[in-house]
Amino acid sequence: MEKQLRIGLSVLALAAALAGCGGNPGSTSPTTGAPPASATAPAPGVSTTAAAGVELKTATSAAGPIVVDKDGKSVYFFAEDVKDSPTSACKDECAAAWPPVTTSSDAPAVEGVTGTIGTIGAAGGSKQITINGMPVYYYAKDTKAGDILGQGVNNDWYLVSPSGEMLKSAGGY
Repeated sequence: MEKQLRIGLSVLALAAALAGCGGNPGSTSPTTGAPPASATAPAPGVSTTAAAGVELKTATSAAGPIVVDKDGKSVYFFAEDVKDSPTSACKDECAAAWPPVTTSSDAPAVEGVTGTIGTIGAAGGSKQITINGMPVYYYAKDTKAGDILGQGVNNDWYLVSPSGEMLKSAGGY
């Protein structure tokens, strides 16, 4: 009987210890104060992991496979840009709505992108990333990973395929 009582008490102590570890899913970590890893989930088809230093990678979207930045934000081509031009055609108000994807590297690291990666000069002395000789941009209304709100805007802005092509008729957009 005494042995069964000790086993029962051990089971209760273990259950109490485990209950303290479970925590509230919306709470912060007691050791770091950070939200638990499961508190925010990426958009479907968007990978939030990339090798260290990777600036562009690929993701699956409603428009099909696309190029995104390391955080999963979609990048776009501007149809009015001229391939292999040393400058962007998007300036001033355009650049406010369509910020350039910039880097400090002459050879930005990519993962899964098979188009030719390069750079051109950008405002403030930074470098704008190019794919197949065309500059890439963000869309200011895309606020989170997986957003593709810029697709087809004004028949000038298009998502970028991993091979570096403009996705003009992707996914019904």
